[in-house]
Amino acid sequence: MNRLVRVTWLVAACWIAAAAISTAAGEPIRVPAGGDLQAAINQARSGDRVLLAPGATYTGNFILPVHGGDSAITIATDVDDTRVPGRGRRIAPEHAPLLAKLKSPNGNPALRTAAAARHWRLELVEVLPAAGASADLIQLGDGGSAQRDAAAVPRDLAIDRCYIHGDKAAGQKRGIALNSGRTAITGSHFSDFKLSGADSQAIAGWNGTGPYLIENNYLEASGEGFLLGGADPWIAGLVPADITFRRNVVSRPVAWRQEKWQVKNLFELKNARRVLVERNLFENNWSGAQSGFAIVITPRNQDGRAPWSTVEDVTFRGNIVRNAGGGVNILGRDNERPSRVARGVRIAHSIFTGIDAKAWGGSGIFLQIGEAPEGIVVEHNTVIHSGNVISVYGGTRERPAAVRGFVFRDNLLRHNRYGVHGQDRAPGNDTLSTFFPNAVFICNALAGGHQKDYPEGNWFPSEQEFRAQFVGFDAGDYRLREESMFRGAACDGTNVGAGVDEILEEAGKDRGPRKGQSSPRLPAHGSISRLTSCAAFPVTRPCGPRGGVGGGF
Repeated sequence: MNRLVRVTWLVAACWIAAAAISTAAGEPIRVPAGGDLQAAINQARSGDRVLLAPGATYTGNFILPVHGGDSAITIATDVDDTRVPGRGRRIAPEHAPLLAKLKSPNGNPALRTAAAARHWRLELVEVLPAAGASADLIQLGDGGSAQRDAAAVPRDLAIDRCYIHGDKAAGQKRGIALNSGRTAITGSHFSDFKLSGADSQAIAGWNGTGPYLIENNYLEASGEGFLLGGADPWIAGLVPADITFRRNVVSRPVAWRQEKWQVKNLFELKNARRVLVERNLFENNWSGAQSGFAIVITPRNQDGRAPWSTVEDVTFRGNIVRNAGGGVNILGRDNERPSRVARGVRIAHSIFTGIDAKAWGGSGIFLQIGEAPEGIVVEHNTVIHSGNVISVYGGTRERPAAVRGFVFRDNLLRHNRYGVHGQDRAPGNDTLSTFFPNAVFICNALAGGHQKDYPEGNWFPSEQEFRAQFVGFDAGDYRLREESMFRGAACDGTNVGAGVDEILEEAGKDRGPRKGQSSPRLPAHGSISRLTSCAAFPVTRPCGPRGGVGGGF
């Protein structure tokens, strides 16, 4: 990552943090059950707290107006803070009886912002739809033509520890339509966002500027857990930028596989710039309306009005991706309409396990690359998959689309039948020289492959030798044994593959409710397949020369 991108992310993080905490002491405005919440919202001034009765339901399509102040107005349940998770923790459905409820009476949002609204905070509230209705539950900003310039974009918004969910039987289109400026969404639980024959998301945005902090949430949707893009922005030249997506659990119930819901992927970027995705758990994605890839990066000029659409400068690190029909799918450009080229994607220090075509449909491919993205770096990953290591396509047989600036090093995975395989090319060196000219391909372990088919400087253990490197392969424990041949063997002198020890050790820290409340925990070590889905994945080891002390980052 270059210095400019690092500095930009640091500045964005400071802005987001300020948005999340810029509250000042104001007046409490209590709204009893049956009270006029909109009147209280309109009455509130900078720094005030609009306090709602625990368990009460406030039905309406509430609007957050422009109030002119520089401190946030907070809307929250007036509940004893010892009975609910504190700031920095995650809410859960079990807390619902303690929370005030905002309920839409129709197909419109329960809560939305007025144009240019600023400094609003929603915390410790349940948000739910009318029975059987399908819409956005919360709209931050406007996704349509009413928001055509940056001056109209709401910003300095925060949603913290809210339980936001669809109708369990009928589903719901979207939890939050994220078309705002500086916004933080933290510690919240999104569930039952699911539709049949149409897309649904926990969080999706396309007409907001950013920066965004999405941290320590549970995100459950049949379409995509998180999506940027998917519709053209109305603001000319807009690419949402400076996004941090950290310590979230993105999942869906396996039981949905037997139901009617339209399943696509878990995380998708169609128009975004400067994105950090770290310390998350992504799980349970099968072949349905798409081919089963859990992570999708694909520039899309969705409606034909945004030829500037791109995905640039994405770092994906310290994540666990498990139980999916494919790992990562990267498309270099829109194959239907004009777009810019995807570039600068780094996939590092992550664990991919259960990437299995037989179990989840799809291809079992770890990495699919199409139409020549630029500057793709894949390093220090541990991958347990059933398909190709890399599948690549684009261009024609006579003029294949070359991927410039490709780096693939220090990864630990199986070769399987075809390994690195390009369209109309033989696996291995033929594909590498054709689609990845001047690539760095070194210090990888490709179990079951053959040295003659690949560049020097890689390892090709047998399947039996590969399994023997791990503490407990059959049990899903992918830590390297002390005597493993891959300890200290990476190009940078660290371990080949991901820092499984560090990921699991840090992931075991309690990021759930406070002491005395129920909180699922991760084991400090052991089987990734048995990790509980409700914990966070902080990984904080210092970086080596290319990001990798002991396989960490």
